[in-house]
Amino acid sequence: MIEISGLSKTFTLHNQGSAVIRVMADANLTVAPGECVGLVGASGAGKSTLMRMVYGNYLAAGGSIRIDGTDITRATPREIIALRRETLGYVSQFLRVVPRVPTLDVVAEPLLTLGHPVAEARARAAALLQQLNIPERLWSLSPTTFSGGEQQRVNIARGFIHPYPALLLDEPTASLDAANREVVLSLIEAAKARGAAILGIFHDEGARARVCDRFVDVAAFTPKAAA
Repeated sequence: MIEISGLSKTFTLHNQGSAVIRVMADANLTVAPGECVGLVGASGAGKSTLMRMVYGNYLAAGGSIRIDGTDITRATPREIIALRRETLGYVSQFLRVVPRVPTLDVVAEPLLTLGHPVAEARARAAALLQQLNIPERLWSLSPTTFSGGEQQRVNIARGFIHPYPALLLDEPTASLDAANREVVLSLIEAAKARGAAILGIFHDEGARARVCDRFVDVAAFTPKAAA
């Protein structure tokens, strides 16, 4: 489902004489349906960079990233948008939404975009918000006013509302109490059970050990000259 081959990445420092920094070279990784692969490595090693490349936020310098047959490195913006809508979900650490949109609609939006009936999308959103212990009195408010932990749970609900065949998870249990952490881990296990291919960053060692089938150290992808 997720196939990374010969992937490389550079950053150009335009304010420093256009110096080119090689940060990743010859990265190879596969994630099969129903598998959760955890990215590990020291801070700054490239875990988030790799995730952003898979999602199409960062351009690759070389190699390929195939998601269900679509090569992200060569896809058009329209193809990447379609892939994100239907196939590739991403739960980031930060909630980015349009202000003043009610939380219920923020969570329901992925289903609404796919053409699901409004009542059905909102019912699914309500069920997830309830499962993640977001009080109903908050559903009509914008999540931009919520605490960090509440925003994270809204982000998780939004990321899991559609059964994406592939999922990227960036610290999904950070800042959560024990009860909500358990809910999130159960959602991840359910996604694996239905066949989702999951690539994630988990600094929570207990969560990592529970849901990940194997680990990949991104230090292996560090260019030799930069090591």
